[in-house]
Amino acid sequence: MWLQVVLFVTCLVLDSLGQDRATLFRTNNRDGRCQYIFTVDSPLEASCSAPAGGPELMALESRLTQVEAQVSRLVAGREGAARAGLQEAYSQAMREKAQLQRDKERLDRLAQDLQRRLEEVRQENERLQARPCPQQMAPKVPWQDSSQRPVNRPNVPSHLVSQPQGQSERGRAKDSAWSLGGPSFQELKAEVTKLPASQLSQEGGESSSGCGELVSVGEPVFHRKADNIAGKYGVWMQDPEAVGLYGPNMIWRIDSVGTDVRQLFGYEDMEQLTRGFPTKVLLLPEPMESTGATLYRGSMYYQRRHSRIMIRYDLATESVAARRDLPHAGFHGQYPYSWGGYTDIDFAVDEQGLWVIYSTSKAKGAIVVSQLDPNSLEVKRSWETNIRKGAVANAFMICGRLYTVASYSSPNTSINHSYDTATGKSKAITVPFENRYRYNSMVDYNPTHRKLYAWDNFHMVTYTVHLTN
Repeated sequence: MWLQVVLFVTCLVLDSLGQDRATLFRTNNRDGRCQYIFTVDSPLEASCSAPAGGPELMALESRLTQVEAQVSRLVAGREGAARAGLQEAYSQAMREKAQLQRDKERLDRLAQDLQRRLEEVRQENERLQARPCPQQMAPKVPWQDSSQRPVNRPNVPSHLVSQPQGQSERGRAKDSAWSLGGPSFQELKAEVTKLPASQLSQEGGESSSGCGELVSVGEPVFHRKADNIAGKYGVWMQDPEAVGLYGPNMIWRIDSVGTDVRQLFGYEDMEQLTRGFPTKVLLLPEPMESTGATLYRGSMYYQRRHSRIMIRYDLATESVAARRDLPHAGFHGQYPYSWGGYTDIDFAVDEQGLWVIYSTSKAKGAIVVSQLDPNSLEVKRSWETNIRKGAVANAFMICGRLYTVASYSSPNTSINHSYDTATGKSKAITVPFENRYRYNSMVDYNPTHRKLYAWDNFHMVTYTVHLTN
């Protein structure tokens, strides 16, 4: 009763104080129950204190908003910096690319210029070597052989005459020093009398083989570079006794990198090889192994892949003319040269005919040299040397003597061993030899041109050789 009275009085007081500022709300609570809310403005406080945590929460929200804005700015700045860095790196790379392109073009021009100059030097060298000895001095100069017997002076082949340094052929023909007792004549006489008269024909027209020991090898003369990776190793050669369909100027090459080496490219002459225009392409009936092939009397001799079988391939008929097993020879990496390349069986030609260089288990890796019948491939005679095949880079034959190259990669190496099949004796020698391109995978001798043909790291080169007699 008293409670109701108090509430009534209170309502009257509040009504008198608030008058029109009282408000009644009717709404559902969280549980869905209907409830009434009666609000009256305070006559004393302009505002009441906020619920706990209100301002702090608002401040925290404000700070979070600021932090988010700052993070957004930082992220945007970093992305911009990253984009700017990438743009600068890209610009730098493009500038370097343009500089490299300019350098490449400059080097290409230099290479073309050097190639042109080398070709001019080679042609000039061949022209000088092909020029005959002046004819006007022939009837005026008598000479004697090594036994001091007077003979009529024959027409001396030009390759036996050395040209004095600093003089051209034309200058020599007009030089007054070409008298009987002059120093230039003495130099010529010293060269000519090295060849005994007994080795010249009675007609005085041509010399015999003029065999002797190797005393020096000239610098490599570049002729051509292989076009692609298949030409890192290879064989190139000229037939020293060409017969049949192809002439003596024909040059043949084989790129020997690959598992199925069959293509044999033919060029009319050295000029066509230099230009890279083959006039004939033959397909070998059986694949070849390594770089040991050679040419002789119209046939190519090579080792069949993965075997010790020797093959004679006739160039004219484009067919196998003979095949024979090389007894006990190692093959496919058993006894290669030091550079590898499955160089177990290596054919060679010199003044005495066709040879094959290899090794056997009986020889325990030492080089064995056999002379072959060029028609049937029958072994005529064999010599076992004391030179380890795996310790030398390559080998070739000159005048029945075996010569070995010490290194295939050293730019300045030497021909370090010789073995004479006539005496069965070997000896250590030191004849300077240059691997200009530092990976020499093939060295063969051509007795007609008196040159070594080599394949040095894509490059086809020749070396002029000098013998004692």
